[in-house]
Amino acid sequence: MQSESKILSHEAMVKERSLLRLAGQKLVFTNGAFDILHAGHVTYLQFAREQGDALCVGLNSDASVKRYKGDRRPVNSQDDRALVLAALGCVDYVVIFDEDEPKELIAELIPDVLVKGADWAHYVSGRDVVEAHGGRVVLAEMVAGRSTSAVIQKIIEAYSGN
Repeated sequence: MQSESKILSHEAMVKERSLLRLAGQKLVFTNGAFDILHAGHVTYLQFAREQGDALCVGLNSDASVKRYKGDRRPVNSQDDRALVLAALGCVDYVVIFDEDEPKELIAELIPDVLVKGADWAHYVSGRDVVEAHGGRVVLAEMVAGRSTSAVIQKIIEAYSGN
């Protein structure tokens, strides 16, 4: 499957979800900005994919990342971030959403498994929807010392003054 064909609109993903359900396959959903992809992201996404038969990544749009992380982010555009995610073997689908959180998209898809980083244990958007439909929420352990903010800081330190 080519990377571009993995990037779906909300409507196309809802149709794909119906096909997965008919085939008896479990859909896993996770979300995030995935701005500068690093080992922590890849480990997390591989873990998420292991929780079911297909992984859909809800990708925060540029506008939603700016609202959440400030005007300097994202570093990479939503189209670039989607293409990079879609190129990963563990990612089956990428859907860009513009809301601050993916609860509406989760309600449209009703995944069987919702994965979020353990750092979000206090609040998992869509938990109520997934659990109300018999699904489960899985918290993934984070890879210590791996974050986009740390990567950005390392770049700033390495190239400031040069």
